[in-house]
Amino acid sequence: MIPVREDHKGVLGYGLLQSCPDISHFVTTRHGGVSKGAYASFNCSPWCGDDPAAVRENLRLLEEGLSWRPESWVIPRQTHGTEVFEVDPEYLSLSDSGRSETLYGIDALITHLPGHFLCISTADCVPVLLYDRNHQAIGAVHAGWRGTAGRIVEKTLHRMRDCFGTEGKDLLACIGPSISEESFEVGEEVVETFRQQGLDLSRFASLNTLTGKYHIDLWEANRMQLEEFDVPAS
Repeated sequence: MIPVREDHKGVLGYGLLQSCPDISHFVTTRHGGVSKGAYASFNCSPWCGDDPAAVRENLRLLEEGLSWRPESWVIPRQTHGTEVFEVDPEYLSLSDSGRSETLYGIDALITHLPGHFLCISTADCVPVLLYDRNHQAIGAVHAGWRGTAGRIVEKTLHRMRDCFGTEGKDLLACIGPSISEESFEVGEEVVETFRQQGLDLSRFASLNTLTGKYHIDLWEANRMQLEEFDVPAS
């Protein structure tokens, strides 16, 4: 990943998307904000119990580091599900409280309307950013192990196809910072969840013979869903 701004190390970007002047994107780190304690310091999510004033200030600091000011921040209240939501004129016509209520239980966002930042919050979970160059449509996906097993990336891609005509050949996809296979040790119940979804475990699960525990490669599991939609491997 590369810095979006040399003087703000808390905001990073993808080289793949830097080549697209018609979109703006970023990935924040934990550094560069005003939040305290467990939220220190650059928390931008209003849904996790942080001081709302600190979250607003962090978003202001984030805006300062970007090349343009968004018309709105769309920050869903994620629940590790597989619900995909399109940001459309009907959503934008809602009041602030109406928007907040609508975004409850959403783990992936899509839109083709310019001027709005689609945001997802992750720590160990996998963030996936999608850009349809042909239709100027974007997607932001929160794929934890539950969402990955529930094929949330696949569902988002199919929703983009239904809404915008998106085809895999026109997509750029970025899999963001998240837990590695080496660190992600899971119990048999997690493995069984993936197995029940018909995913090819041989491609993204390995057994540690010393511990008897499986390790899951969430990056590969989500990459498989991208490739199945004919997103070029490059």
